[in-house]
Amino acid sequence: MPTLTDDLGRLSYVVTGDGPPVVLVHAGIADHHMWDAVVPTLAQRHTVIRYDLRGFGESAPPAGPFRETDDLRRLLDHLGHRSVRLVGASWGGRVAMDFTLTHPDRVHSLALLAPPWPGYDWSAEMIAYDEAETAALDAGDLDAAVQVNLDMWVRGPARGWDDLPPDAADRLRGPLRTSLLNQTAVGEHSQGTTAGDPATITVPTLVAAGGLDVADFQAIARRYATAIPGAALIEFPTAGHLIAVDAPAELAAALVPFLAG
Repeated sequence: MPTLTDDLGRLSYVVTGDGPPVVLVHAGIADHHMWDAVVPTLAQRHTVIRYDLRGFGESAPPAGPFRETDDLRRLLDHLGHRSVRLVGASWGGRVAMDFTLTHPDRVHSLALLAPPWPGYDWSAEMIAYDEAETAALDAGDLDAAVQVNLDMWVRGPARGWDDLPPDAADRLRGPLRTSLLNQTAVGEHSQGTTAGDPATITVPTLVAAGGLDVADFQAIARRYATAIPGAALIEFPTAGHLIAVDAPAELAAALVPFLAG
């Protein structure tokens, strides 16, 4: 993969296709490969840019204080793109929204796939998940922490593993392990999210929820769709938290007309 190297380390990225630029920002348990099944369709009409956030995939963990929005800005400057269409999944959705709030003149449109809401009053289910992951990491059991996350974000609360393709967990296991290994460094150096108001977003916005996702994230999607003026809400009934992995054809079909606007 090509890289952008600065004082904070190395950011890896890949560019596919030709046309108006689209940036895909991956979820916090994944890397740029989570978009593999969506890219071929989008690349027929767009220059599709994927990158690994710091500490994920092939990008090095941070060596000092950083902001995810600054990383994205530097990457766009490096590639020579002034304005882009942004698509972000889960934590990547939060990065995409923060970038839109911070650099509104550089975003043509915004798609948020199951993004988190800072300060959300999480359910008992989410609190139990967080406690289980923390306990596993505190015990030094990385494999157990990986499984906790796979159960929560890949299988989800509404499915059994028998309901998913046999390789569903294996596709995410490696990227998830990398993210957990680098979690401490990322947490120590990240400068946090932007304190902006979603109601100030003026670009065309699409918000998506998986019908089989954790109930918290379905509620958050509805909240964003209400808070962002003119935002459209779409649900993918067969998808859990990672819509691009569970329903790539359906997601691509929804994104194509939206991104063309």
